[in-house]
Amino acid sequence: MLTGSCLCGSIQYQYDGEINEIALCHCGQCRKAQGSAFAANSPLLSAQFHIIKGHELLKSYYSSSIKKRVFCSNCGSPLYSQRDDKLDVLRLRLGTLDTPITATPSYHIYCDSKAEWWTIDDDLPQFNTLKI
Repeated sequence: MLTGSCLCGSIQYQYDGEINEIALCHCGQCRKAQGSAFAANSPLLSAQFHIIKGHELLKSYYSSSIKKRVFCSNCGSPLYSQRDDKLDVLRLRLGTLDTPITATPSYHIYCDSKAEWWTIDDDLPQFNTLKI
């Protein structure tokens, strides 16, 4: 079991599974939502993800017609995103984890829209779209 929380600690969650895949997303939306060069995300099974505290503080924003980004309405921490056409999966923002993990980044996605001031200098696979 993995646990995590938002910056203020008002929202806490648990995931009854493991982190096996880490995507470093360089799309413009993730960069703006994170305020950084990329977002570290992991696809998780929605059925194994549970908000255990602070459900009433969850807010969401549709950054496209089918993708919502979920965050804490108190501190603004981005927690996960989810697509309406893939409700069985959510993409957890790994910076919110409180439990240590052993997984390491798997690949970069949306590299064609990465920040011009950031250099990808590792040997991970790079994709210009979402890796399927």
